[in-house]
Amino acid sequence: MAKSKVLIVGGTGYIGRRLVGASLDQDHPTYVLQRPEIGLDIEKLQMLLRFKRRGAQLVEASFSDRRSLVDAVRLVDVVICAMSGAHLRSHNILMQLKLVEAIKEAGNVKRFLPSEFGMDPALMGHAIEPGRVTFDEKMKVRKAIEEAKIPFTYISANCFAGYFVGNLSQMSSLTPPKDTVYLYGDGNVKAVYLDEDDIATYAIKAIDDPRTLNKTVYLRPPENILSQRQLVEMWEKLSGKTLEKRSVSAEDFLASMKGLDYAQQVGVGHFYHIFYEGCLTNFEIGEDAEEASQLYPEVQYTRMDEYLKIFA
Repeated sequence: MAKSKVLIVGGTGYIGRRLVGASLDQDHPTYVLQRPEIGLDIEKLQMLLRFKRRGAQLVEASFSDRRSLVDAVRLVDVVICAMSGAHLRSHNILMQLKLVEAIKEAGNVKRFLPSEFGMDPALMGHAIEPGRVTFDEKMKVRKAIEEAKIPFTYISANCFAGYFVGNLSQMSSLTPPKDTVYLYGDGNVKAVYLDEDDIATYAIKAIDDPRTLNKTVYLRPPENILSQRQLVEMWEKLSGKTLEKRSVSAEDFLASMKGLDYAQQVGVGHFYHIFYEGCLTNFEIGEDAEEASQLYPEVQYTRMDEYLKIFA
């Protein structure tokens, strides 16, 4: 079967650049949206040109020009959006509604993967303010996709290793603490951690798979289901250094939100649901969903002890 042609929107972003690489690695004809809004951002332009040298085709289109978006979508079979939903970077989730309209008008897309890649928003209706905005907006996009009868796959990729592993899930740094690590509660609530390159590999594998059509695909590789305390113990073994461990109660953690800026408050809310509530692992995967490592056992996903070695 011929490989689907793939258009990646947000291809210069944190996850987007990895999706472009994975699409090329898996021999898909790969198109990357080049938006005139990048202006004088030389790093984005140079990244796009590197993709072009690897064989990707650059497609000029703008979210302010519907016709250009429709024309771009008509070139391909699959559209993947990786526009940022993180308040610490940029936050563009609802811009996808214009992309949904373009896909609907084009009428040729066999699969759309919207910008999700984190917690499953369908399970986060109870999320606290202000962090719930991320999930509410993703659900608005899902509603538009499903009302337009666009074939979809939703990717729930849990905790990005770059933001949650090297720092042992501390909120103030991206590298391991030197002396003291703060544990959320007793540190024993399980989360799921993924190397970002593996997220992209699994996502691209799903696009032509009939088993993932109109389903959520959870990335839950069994050896990467770990508690924060287990992550700390991995680091201590690698570094040969024992850290002082201080437990933070749920009440004190939520109280720390006061005085923080909006983006930091969103982050505190998300960390609360992950590390106190266990929202990534406190449910069984149902019949309307799939688990990626079971679908694609050939993927040699990165284990977190291996990931941490670079920091030692």
